[in-house]
Amino acid sequence: MTILRGFAPWIVYGVVAGFSDDSWRWGALAAVVVGLALILDDRRHGIGPDAQILEISAVVFFVALAAVGFITRNTTIHQYDSTLAFGWLALTAWASLAIGKPFTEGIAKREVPQQYWGTEKFRRVNRVITAVWAVAFTLTAIAVWIIYRTDAGDLADGIAQAVGFILPISFTNWYKSRAAATGDAAQQPG
Repeated sequence: MTILRGFAPWIVYGVVAGFSDDSWRWGALAAVVVGLALILDDRRHGIGPDAQILEISAVVFFVALAAVGFITRNTTIHQYDSTLAFGWLALTAWASLAIGKPFTEGIAKREVPQQYWGTEKFRRVNRVITAVWAVAFTLTAIAVWIIYRTDAGDLADGIAQAVGFILPISFTNWYKSRAAATGDAAQQPG
């Protein structure tokens, strides 16, 4: 699924940050490296910034997180990393809608023939899918913040984060199938 590619820096962060209490700094740095590698690879293949919104957003977020982590050694910001990450993703999704460039539209352009890019159906489908992701990110940010504040534990945090991705992925797949059944198949993000 093409959309998962944009989440690679976030996934790398999650894996590396999980090694120890201090590894989150290195996770942030690893996420920056992965994000930059994806951006450079795309640029070599002629893919423009509109298809890299998630990657660019991830690099900005993880540069800031790594800077805080390495400059202020005693920070506890990593305790809120899930909330901050989902909040940042929500901000990214909402901002992409606000400026009229839903982040899924750029992703869809990787797979959809150019002849469909300017159609209202293409734009509408991507606005809907991006809005669902924005809502999911927002609700997940709130949920993981509540989980942290109530000391509900790592299992609850992990479940909330998994649901925060599984639901919008499931919706995206369902919506693509629905659109395919109504003749919009070529206009769906991957």
